[in-house]
Amino acid sequence: MPLYLPAGHPALIIRKDAFERSGLTRAAIDERLGLTADEFRVEGALVCIGPIPEDDAMQDLIADLEDAGLTYFEDFFELTGNWPDWLDVHVMARREGPPS
Repeated sequence: MPLYLPAGHPALIIRKDAFERSGLTRAAIDERLGLTADEFRVEGALVCIGPIPEDDAMQDLIADLEDAGLTYFEDFFELTGNWPDWLDVHVMARREGPPS
């Protein structure tokens, strides 16, 4: 099931297997960012963290992921929320195999 990302709400999308091997925990991220249950979502092969309204908090989280050995773009990606309200954005992991 795709994850809905509202306009104006920055979020971090992480491949679930990469998050699990990072050693970071949901509890630690929740505590640092003060997240609600709806701001840390897992669907299929993806973890979605956000909205993360403060730029410093986003950059710190990205640094933590990189320090844990994850690679930007290959393992995780930041979506700024910078799209118009009339556009709905949904994300989901691509299924294994060649693109159709």
